[in-house]
Amino acid sequence: MEITRHEPGMFSWADLATLDTDGSRQFYTQLLELDSIDMPMGEGMSYTMLSKGGKSSCALYLMPEEMKQMTGGLPAWQSYFTVESADETAKRIADLGGSVMQGPFDVFTAGRMAIGQDPTGAVFTVWQPKDNIGAEIFGEPGALAWTELYTRDTESAARFYGALFGWSANMTTGGDGGEYVEYSLGGKSAAGMMAIREEWGEVPAHWSIYFAVADLDASIAKATSMGAKAVTPIMEAAGVGRFTYLQDPQGGYLSIIQVEDR
Repeated sequence: MEITRHEPGMFSWADLATLDTDGSRQFYTQLLELDSIDMPMGEGMSYTMLSKGGKSSCALYLMPEEMKQMTGGLPAWQSYFTVESADETAKRIADLGGSVMQGPFDVFTAGRMAIGQDPTGAVFTVWQPKDNIGAEIFGEPGALAWTELYTRDTESAARFYGALFGWSANMTTGGDGGEYVEYSLGGKSAAGMMAIREEWGEVPAHWSIYFAVADLDASIAKATSMGAKAVTPIMEAAGVGRFTYLQDPQGGYLSIIQVEDR
């Protein structure tokens, strides 16, 4: 689906902070059948845009040294949410018990952003679009399809994001049979949330992203042939699709989903 505008409060972009830009570029362009182009971001720095048919899908960049401690030294995908004002949203993040880790600041003429952390510890980004709306395709093979929050305090998270973005929290069943919260905004699905399971160990609160693929089994085979690991068995969410959780060759986590035909 082609996108020309993201509503405020909706998931709109994701980028990967990686330790190996060439390796990550090769993996994701081949897995998702995307093109790439490097955008200069200052001396010795670039932002690699990944696209399909000339429409932006996501991006990756070299992780700064100061970010490595925050991610445990592993590559990390970051979820962005569109807002009307990055400055006003940053103030509300702090007022609601979260913290502003960086910003607000301008990204040339593309937009204005701030990096926040919710009261449960998960990091996320808010994006006030100017020249760049974020992802121009969504939900089709090679594009972002979903984002969800893993946290140990779902009640606090639901209160925070409900007040920040106007989301409503609706309880449902996840692909693993456990409790799952679907956030909605204006009757549209906005994001998901589930509690971190005890058997996962010391996993910090975090946001995680999904990419759509045309054939899940073939995509798993391709990913593992390039050095990725399938972290979970294939799961299925009724009315949504079949999916699995992967660790890419550099150690970053993501999910891929074959969306059910509707």
